[in-house]
Amino acid sequence: MTAVTVLSGPERRRRWTMAEKLRIVRESLAAGTNVAELARRHDIHPNLVHAWRRQAREGLLSAASEGEARFSPVAVVPAADTAPAASEGAVIEVVLRNGRVLRLSERATPAHAARLADVLEGSGR
Repeated sequence: MTAVTVLSGPERRRRWTMAEKLRIVRESLAAGTNVAELARRHDIHPNLVHAWRRQAREGLLSAASEGEARFSPVAVVPAADTAPAASEGAVIEVVLRNGRVLRLSERATPAHAARLADVLEGSGR
């Protein structure tokens, strides 16, 4: 005869969907929310909530699924001393999260820009 130990309570190695993570992060950002109490309510460690909040700040947690549009903050600044030639059109400059700069013609398609940004950031889908 073999002894079997039955562990009650939640499984320790749970998988959280992106939607669940974002919901908990939004809940943690509400005014007056105590992260430790929130974590207890969801039966997770407070460090996990803080990690998800950091990932959300850095843009690593996103509600947009594959193929959907993604948005980034944009700052419009006055043109520098060197203006592009009339035949080139306007140039869009994007500073990526890793510090690299991507310069594109205004005629570049969003899909092309997204592919280039992914490759330069190292994700290269």
